[in-house]
Amino acid sequence: MSSATVPAGERAAAAATAGSSGGLPKPSPLYAAAGLDVWTMMNQAAASVGAVNLGQGYMSFPPKDFITRAAQEALAENSHNQYAPPRGRPGLLEQVGARFSRLLGRDIDPGSELSVHAGANEALLSAFTAFLEHGKGEEVILIEPAFDQYTPNVIMAGGRPVYVPLRVRTTKDPAREVVSSSDWKLDPAELEAAVSSKTRILVLNTPHNPVGKVFTREELEEIGAVAQRHNLLVIADEVYEHLTYGIEHVSIATLPGMWERTITVGSAGKLFGVTGWRVGWAVGPASLIAPTLSAHTRIVFTTNTPLQEGIASALCLAHDNDFFNVQRSEYERRRNRLMAALDDAGLPYVVPDGAYYLLANAASIKIPKDYEFPSYIEARGYNFKLAYFFIKEFGVSGIPPTEFYSDAHKALAVDYIRFAFCKTDEVLEEAARRLQKLKTHLQCSD
Repeated sequence: MSSATVPAGERAAAAATAGSSGGLPKPSPLYAAAGLDVWTMMNQAAASVGAVNLGQGYMSFPPKDFITRAAQEALAENSHNQYAPPRGRPGLLEQVGARFSRLLGRDIDPGSELSVHAGANEALLSAFTAFLEHGKGEEVILIEPAFDQYTPNVIMAGGRPVYVPLRVRTTKDPAREVVSSSDWKLDPAELEAAVSSKTRILVLNTPHNPVGKVFTREELEEIGAVAQRHNLLVIADEVYEHLTYGIEHVSIATLPGMWERTITVGSAGKLFGVTGWRVGWAVGPASLIAPTLSAHTRIVFTTNTPLQEGIASALCLAHDNDFFNVQRSEYERRRNRLMAALDDAGLPYVVPDGAYYLLANAASIKIPKDYEFPSYIEARGYNFKLAYFFIKEFGVSGIPPTEFYSDAHKALAVDYIRFAFCKTDEVLEEAARRLQKLKTHLQCSD
């Protein structure tokens, strides 16, 4: 008997019986955990004691007036209230195309070699979705520490992450001496060994979060050679391309043979200090951008219209305001202020050449054996305990960078805390004052 001939009442009863025998619908294992994410966890701990928050990388100062004014004017324009084209508003495409034409040294076609996204993270997800197939076990190489959105994005798109870590290569002892972010090296042989017949994508983040490393041209050439030998797509996360300190940022897409196989991802939120606006972009050859745009159209369809227009105007005005040079000098000053505070407190760190994060090495901090931690901190291991102890005892909040590692490599970061210096002078000054407490603690630990 077909279902069409079964009375409706009997079909409903059968459905109810089937449902009761199987229990409630179950979520995917990827989303079944309802625990606190690291950002919420550390922010809540910081708020509970009024800690200075150097954890999450949001700016504690407002954007420049010309940036917010551009958005306000766009919001006031009645023609900016409806859907934008999925690829992006023409004005923003034109401005981003002009910017990347200069940065990459080639003419970028805004109509085929660009797509606008709901932040860089959605651009990354769109690219993964476009180039990975579910059920085939295709692999993506992630260089650790890796931003914590990479892994779930790869898995959501049907891929399998494979991790290759940066390792500290220096004669110095990072637990006692200041080292450079350039001392964090990628071993080309280790990278090559991670490639298999199933590898499809390599993700490269430079300038790097959280290390602050800016990959040199020579390092990029080694990575590019691996990508070309194995026919890999490179997704270059370059959201901090405008923030380097005395060192050149090189886009891997500018190297010979790499434009054809690279999608470069950028962020207006990072560029202008407006992370809540959620406007980003992907740049690359039409053959790579077309499928990325197709995935974007299915994920979010389009990006908000007025803020696209606001960013377009801000990009146009940035040159007149010498914005990027001024911004770089402001961030370098903030970086130096935080480094000076750590120097004075006696805590070694990694000097960042780019981005706005600094890794402090807290191996010398001794946590009392009987110190009590909440169960959700206890469950996450020593690095989370260290960050929590820092918040509670010294009143300065950071992020445990083991969150950016797979289980196999967490030990490489167990002694570090990540601080963000995209903060006001007042915040950094207060952090420096509180870090003075470290002196007494370190003396007692000797």
